[in-house]
Amino acid sequence: MNIFLISQYILMGSLAFFVLASVRIATRKTIAMGMVGILGLSIAVATLLILIQNIYFIGFSRDIAYALVVLGPVGTIAFARVLRGGGG
Repeated sequence: MNIFLISQYILMGSLAFFVLASVRIATRKTIAMGMVGILGLSIAVATLLILIQNIYFIGFSRDIAYALVVLGPVGTIAFARVLRGGGG
């Protein structure tokens, strides 16, 4: 095993801890903390999918990661506008 592969596995382990922290943040009582937790969770999952694509050469995981990266902030902005009351 080379050092690059070992560092990718270490990054996957640290992202697993970040996923747990994001789930804990998402279960707070306020809506804003829930949005922050879900956005952090989607970023962590997208990064994990890119790592899986690099290590195991699974092509469709990269496409799913790109969709998560694009649609996560767009959904968060749309939901924030709805909560604020600005429909259009």
